[in-house]
Amino acid sequence: MTFSHPLLKAITASMLGLGIAAAAQAQTVWDMPTPYPASNFHTENIQQFANEVAEATGGKLKITVHANGSLFKANEIKRAVQGGQAQIGEVIISGLANEDALYALDTVPFLATGYEDSRKLWQVSKEAVEARLAKNGLKILYSVAWPPQGLYSKTELNTIGDLKGMKIRSYSPTVARMIQLMGGQPVTVQAADLTQALSTGVVSANLTSSATGYDTKSWEQLSHYYDIQAWLPKNIVFVSQKAFDALDQPARDALLKAAAAAEERGWKVSEEKTAWYIDQLRTNGMKVEPAPAALQADLLKIGEQMAAEWAEKAGPDGQAILDAYHKLK
Repeated sequence: MTFSHPLLKAITASMLGLGIAAAAQAQTVWDMPTPYPASNFHTENIQQFANEVAEATGGKLKITVHANGSLFKANEIKRAVQGGQAQIGEVIISGLANEDALYALDTVPFLATGYEDSRKLWQVSKEAVEARLAKNGLKILYSVAWPPQGLYSKTELNTIGDLKGMKIRSYSPTVARMIQLMGGQPVTVQAADLTQALSTGVVSANLTSSATGYDTKSWEQLSHYYDIQAWLPKNIVFVSQKAFDALDQPARDALLKAAAAAEERGWKVSEEKTAWYIDQLRTNGMKVEPAPAALQADLLKIGEQMAAEWAEKAGPDGQAILDAYHKLK
């Protein structure tokens, strides 16, 4: 049996098309929105994680990182992954505190102020956080802590009274509550918008890490950094359980292995870079110092009040986590 030339061309084109389609189906592409600049250590760690996943799967699973809120803003990322608009994402856990008090745990002031205690706090709370996110169809891949949070200001601060009426940037309900107790006015500003908020006077003070202070060149608008070490908030990288389940077993294994490496690497980099970030603030003209004794004492009192408030909101589950944490200390 012979085929006419036009028919042969049609069959060849059809087979070529099927080949291209099969190749396309062989690669799974995930969109990953993240809230922070590409140069932020969290984002750099995520990009390395994505690269390692692609390499380990032979390119069958590709994660496209969309940094600095370019695909979805920070407060939209969880909902986007839940709804299938993205397959994987990164958020700061405390940004979800309006959904459940447990998400606010690592921003209870002065509960865990160093890396060792922050690891212990995550150790005793991780299972409960995973269970809550699982109800939303989400699976945690890994978590990384930020450097300790400090207090930035345009003016010198000596007592809690110096903060009265000041517009202070907030990034979570817990931070907003602390600002209120400090006598300030909380203004919610996402990290991607912080530079503009500072330059336009939307806020004149900030409670955040030395890393975010560096990323946003806070020295251009603010003059003082008080190293109060209030808490170490954590980011989580999470995936849609549906998207995860759709992978074959080798791809799942590669993803989990890369995630474990990213968690270990991220915590190490965060701790190692803390002193460097603070030094950069100082080098660029900021006055870096501990909080004056009177101010620190008042902040510690606020921390005690907020710890009690958190325990009441979190109920028996929260108290059990606190008890487990204090046993580890």
